[in-house]
Amino acid sequence: MRFGPAGYPSAGKNAEGALQYTKDIGLGALEVEFVRGARISRERAEAIGGFARRLDIRLSCHAPYFISFNSDSDETRAKSIDWVLDTARAAHALGAYIIVIHAASYGKSPGTAMGSVIDGLRKCKDILDSEGIKDVTLGIETMGKQGQFGTLKEIAEVMDSVDGVRPVLDVAHVHARGVGALKTREDMQNLIDEFFPLCGDIAHFHISCIKYGEKGEISHLPLETKEPDLQYLADILNDSDRECTFICESPLIEKDAVVFRDMFPKHRLSK
Repeated sequence: MRFGPAGYPSAGKNAEGALQYTKDIGLGALEVEFVRGARISRERAEAIGGFARRLDIRLSCHAPYFISFNSDSDETRAKSIDWVLDTARAAHALGAYIIVIHAASYGKSPGTAMGSVIDGLRKCKDILDSEGIKDVTLGIETMGKQGQFGTLKEIAEVMDSVDGVRPVLDVAHVHARGVGALKTREDMQNLIDEFFPLCGDIAHFHISCIKYGEKGEISHLPLETKEPDLQYLADILNDSDRECTFICESPLIEKDAVVFRDMFPKHRLSK
């Protein structure tokens, strides 16, 4: 299992410094945040990726927040394809195995969301295949607001139509979308039982705690708030032989990544 921050920790003065710090505190993963656009040259991405490999840090990438395959705007839908492609190309150069995508909002046309997401991601996959980029998974994130596309059932339906797609399980988002859905260990176990058959070779998680209201997510919170209690997740997975990546999106990205790692007895000695 790999644990790491969403983004470069501020303790590093540059990407390499942040990766070295991540390794020094006993973490083995990092998600490169391209949430405002994948603005990186191929040469720079290859250099960062090579450094990460030497440190044995598993990389993933987060695509821009602007993506909306179900937008009312033709321009936004077309740009959404470009944003996914740019992120996937950067991920390929970095050696990152998955990109995380916020696929769509339901907006004024919830009935078109599924078809729009499938169409957009199929076009992305066809272009990436034509470019020989077949090593980057398109990860659809489970979303925390009830007005957003991204339940596990929806993602499974997309997977039936588009190769190379997998879910990214944001546990806090599921909790918030269900207005506090993960109250017990049984709730968490049921979620994992739904996720694992879909996740492929590596189960990619986002972890944090969360403030929520009647419509779902409001804001991410530190793990100490126990909304939800992630010790349930650690207890369930501690003896699992599944390969997992846990990316921490709490306000304390690297500190809470360590906190979560230390919830697993098997991994405390990796400090």
